[in-house]
Amino acid sequence: MKEPEINVGIVNALEINFTLNTKYIAKGETVEGQQKVSFDEGGILWNGNLYQELTFTPLEENASFSLYDVTIGINFHWEQQETQTFLGSLRLTVDEGKITAINQVPAEEYLTSVISSEMNAASALEFLKAHAVISRSWLLAQIEKRKSLSKKHDGFFSFIKTDTEYIRWYDREDHTIFDVCADDHCQRYQGITRASNRSVAEAVKATRGQVLMYKHAICDSRFSKCCGGASEEFNYCWEDKSYPYLTAVRDTEKESHLPDLTDEKEAEHWIRSTPEAFCNTHDSRIIAQILNNYDQQTDNFYRWKVRYTQEELASLIRRNTKCDYGCIIDLIPAERGKSGRISKLKIVGTNKTLVIGKELEIRRVLSETHLFSSAFVVDKGPEKEGVPEWFELTGAGWGHGVGLCQIGAAVMGEKGYNYNEILLHYYKGADIRKLY
Repeated sequence: MKEPEINVGIVNALEINFTLNTKYIAKGETVEGQQKVSFDEGGILWNGNLYQELTFTPLEENASFSLYDVTIGINFHWEQQETQTFLGSLRLTVDEGKITAINQVPAEEYLTSVISSEMNAASALEFLKAHAVISRSWLLAQIEKRKSLSKKHDGFFSFIKTDTEYIRWYDREDHTIFDVCADDHCQRYQGITRASNRSVAEAVKATRGQVLMYKHAICDSRFSKCCGGASEEFNYCWEDKSYPYLTAVRDTEKESHLPDLTDEKEAEHWIRSTPEAFCNTHDSRIIAQILNNYDQQTDNFYRWKVRYTQEELASLIRRNTKCDYGCIIDLIPAERGKSGRISKLKIVGTNKTLVIGKELEIRRVLSETHLFSSAFVVDKGPEKEGVPEWFELTGAGWGHGVGLCQIGAAVMGEKGYNYNEILLHYYKGADIRKLY
């Protein structure tokens, strides 16, 4: 197998401003410097002409272009805009009434950027190697999945809606004109905006072409920031599908017993306590290795609390669901996954009661951006005419918790585990193979 070229969706806007930092060719013309394209009459307006698609191909080695006003951390608490610089080609195409900018780049260059963008590049080398393997595996698995879905045309729906339930999951299968996007929805990719250091380049080179496989298939190797002490199973976060290598794992050195966190009493005890785990760390040196500056605005991620007044919670739910539940009477877990994450939550209001899910929909509804995780228990304040004055959520972990726990894996790297041991701790039954 040859190293694949990756199509990464960077930005989607009515107008895109960018600079070609060296000579490129587009429509037979050699161009460089500042450029502007805008959506006009269903096409891309550039230099007075309309196009359906426009590709800027580099004429020099290590050619780069810079895109302005790229949003990172979309809908998360660190959302911000910045100028980003990328190697390779720039393809512009019309999509849903706007222009989408797509960076075409070799897989290994993409991975070097992803690892630098996902965390501080000063992490332990074995952790960086582990991340290179899972990022490559996830990427190639998504490309395979996209190809197979495009052939099926089987009307895939990522939600279930009835009178009593609204269950929705957010996956990465909705990209049709490129392989992956550049934000946390897929893997955080920022080109060469943040220079990679020698360790990142070494980690990617040392694992070149290596992927996680289960039997004859590349693993869909999900990962999140902090599992909270136990990883989650795939089907509690996305479609009702089981992957043997994405089972619930207790994030500890020894294979210790994981309580049945689908049971409400067990889950409550687990979340209100701080069990030993690789990711249960307050070592600022390790945390600084993993989290970029905008992520470090958060320091309580293993266990956390958030409190809402009745007015705040009712308003939040009303805005995020576009439904008026009235006053909120209760938030009741209807189903928990193996890590204690709630996959179905009953919202009881004076005007409306509905069960929502899955985990990301719950996190979206109960926060201005995204709640850290859906592994939480609920405390209510004193009632006034049957209506609680406030709600407090005590929670565990950051993210969906499926697959590798980044903070736990970084701690493992610091403790001297090699990348094979880190990977096989989180992905049970998988093995590492070289594809190219």
